[in-house]
Amino acid sequence: MVGKIKQQIDTVIQKLSNGQPAVAATIRVKLIFKGINPAKFTETSEDDPVMLDKIAAAAKEFGIELK
Repeated sequence: MVGKIKQQIDTVIQKLSNGQPAVAATIRVKLIFKGINPAKFTETSEDDPVMLDKIAAAAKEFGIELK
């Protein structure tokens, strides 16, 4: 499957920022500090199980449930 990483990153950013650009930028920086660079992934990026686990762990720390 491709694009799941991008989709999950976008979900985390959208849920936490509620559409506020400044908050979204802050969330992107927090993800980078956790080893997840949102700019690195596109809809055509191959899904890496390790990265998916990192995103799930970050979402859990932020209090977000991913499907």
